[in-house]
Amino acid sequence: MKKKILICDDEEGIRESLKLILENDYDLIFAQNGDEAIKSMKSNPSDMTILDIKMPKKDGLETLKELKKISPESKVIIATGYKSVDIAHEAMKLGASDYVVKPFDREKIKTVIRKNS
Repeated sequence: MKKKILICDDEEGIRESLKLILENDYDLIFAQNGDEAIKSMKSNPSDMTILDIKMPKKDGLETLKELKKISPESKVIIATGYKSVDIAHEAMKLGASDYVVKPFDREKIKTVIRKNS
């Protein structure tokens, strides 16, 4: 059975890129913001979430805290366009498993997902 990955990013282009990279190997669920991701995790838990750190309203760190409350065993990979070690470090303290820097390298994102599966 394919693992289920929730992809939460406010940019449609990022969601589409990840869909093209991952759709053959994983069941994908998409959310445009933190609230959608939280609602999705409550109703249809995923094995892993790829979570954008910088989103309007509820940012990635706030969303990460909520997701870990709902499903502590689910892995969360933070996606950031900012090469900020501080943000990645903070996310790891809050329970993120790993992080990737946008724009995504196709093989890098696949490697990070496999490593955290």
